[in-house]
Amino acid sequence: MEAEVPVTLAVLGVASIFAAFLLLFMVVLKPGNTIPLSRRRPDVPVATSKLTVLTDSAVGVINKQLRGRDDFLISREKLERAGLKTQPANFLLMMGAGALAGSVFGFLLGGLFFGILMLGVVPAGMFAYLSALAARRRSKFDEQLPDTLQMLTGSMRAGHSLLRAVDASARETDAPMSEELARIVNETRIGRDLSESMTDVAARTRSEDFAWISQAIEIHREVGGDLAEVLDHVGETIRDRNQIRRQVKALSAEGKMSAAVLMGLPVVLFFALIFINPQYAKTFMSTVPGYLMLGAAAVMLTAGGFWLSRLIKPKF
Repeated sequence: MEAEVPVTLAVLGVASIFAAFLLLFMVVLKPGNTIPLSRRRPDVPVATSKLTVLTDSAVGVINKQLRGRDDFLISREKLERAGLKTQPANFLLMMGAGALAGSVFGFLLGGLFFGILMLGVVPAGMFAYLSALAARRRSKFDEQLPDTLQMLTGSMRAGHSLLRAVDASARETDAPMSEELARIVNETRIGRDLSESMTDVAARTRSEDFAWISQAIEIHREVGGDLAEVLDHVGETIRDRNQIRRQVKALSAEGKMSAAVLMGLPVVLFFALIFINPQYAKTFMSTVPGYLMLGAAAVMLTAGGFWLSRLIKPKF
């Protein structure tokens, strides 16, 4: 006979889940381009809620601990690669709240084992989501690059300077290209060298094609010549590379699907076993041999997933 969950623990779990959702919408998903109320209506006193004060205090404490340690778990560069306009402290606060809410929720549903499992699954899921956002943003940036390069050459042939052509392209393209080009223009206007700004964009987006463009512009500034013609040749090379990249992606799609099935099948079967025959699955979650088998399965799945990821990720 299963023991009943205490009422206090249930209330604490519900409160933790509610707090996690509040932090999600008030910290992580808060729009960054809103004008403060003090600027829109200077005569109206700004009222700050207790939750906002508590959240700001927690973010301040985390920022104080992270000072000088930019590579601890999450950095500003990783968030910028994913296109998230938030501070690392905000993301870590949301990760901690999500891990707490997930562990309480898992404990209420399946006991101590699921509580500990969710305590690690939630942060791992957030890191995976961050990596997926960065990969999607990088892929979209590479797809926009040939058309953007064509706009640059067209503007320069029309008589505009390079910086003016970059500014015009930033206004005409969509994100993430528009965000990166606008950042180049803003940094150049405050005195930074154009080549340094473009090199940072290439490093931030991990785009080898954009690094070629930056090198071509830097060489042109040293030796002179027709920059529009040089960028046209670079654009042709980038289009050929993108065509090869799409072919490789299509040929490796079957391997990626097979890897996903092989990785997900044991996990799905394990949870299905829990719902179909809980008494049989209880052996894995209540005995030492069961814990050892789960640990061995996790290690083998991790090693197999790493090996499959190397097989289905060709480099060219």
